[in-house]
Amino acid sequence: MELIVERVDVWAASIKDEVGGLSRVLMGLREAGADLDFVIARRAPEKPGTGVVFVTPLRGDREIAAAADLGFNVTNSVHSVRIEGANKAGVTAELTDKLAKEGINLRGLSASVSGARFVIFMGLDNAKDAAKAVNILERA
Repeated sequence: MELIVERVDVWAASIKDEVGGLSRVLMGLREAGADLDFVIARRAPEKPGTGVVFVTPLRGDREIAAAADLGFNVTNSVHSVRIEGANKAGVTAELTDKLAKEGINLRGLSASVSGARFVIFMGLDNAKDAAKAVNILERA
């Protein structure tokens, strides 16, 4: 199976849980030229009135400076791997099974299909597991 496998930095920011809270930070990144591959946002039930947004990638000084101004920081708690390839039924199951057989426990996973391609973002607990996952998936 031909895959594109890479480590990616994920950036996170707190947002207000209100109309336009997410839009404000995304518009700020857009104005800086960011072309995001992945965005996930959710409420933070442990902090009423707030939410959190995760994005990747940010490239270049302009995007990173804008992100910092908007409250984004690179997450140190989630080590992420991006996998892309030709879609086929069961590909996510196959890839996660390969990792499980090698003792890799995933912290989280998001996957989607567009046309004939899939993209998976896997979250791992530490840099060592992320590097091991990349190595395993590059051989898949």
